[in-house]
Amino acid sequence: MSAETNVAAVMTTVENEADADALATALVEARLAACVQRLPVRSVYRWKETVEKSDEILLIAKTRQSRVGDLIAFVKARHAYETPEIVALPIQDGWPPYLEWIETETIA
Repeated sequence: MSAETNVAAVMTTVENEADADALATALVEARLAACVQRLPVRSVYRWKETVEKSDEILLIAKTRQSRVGDLIAFVKARHAYETPEIVALPIQDGWPPYLEWIETETIA
């Protein structure tokens, strides 16, 4: 396995398709993400002492490590949830041309 790369995957969930489209498009247009994938998920979580179950859309945004803070702030400012899931995971390895494309597309 190679050393850690300069790219990350940032995940968040949104309530519906319209929010998913809007946020994913805005992230790519702002060059904060090279690509945003959308997946339907069923979330089970505890919120205010109650176990909740929700259908949501999981967004996975690929960006360079140096843009993670800006991407998180961008999502937080536009998110409808009171306490949105926003987590970043380093990408440890991958196909070099793809990783280079992510870095090229997310230049500030």
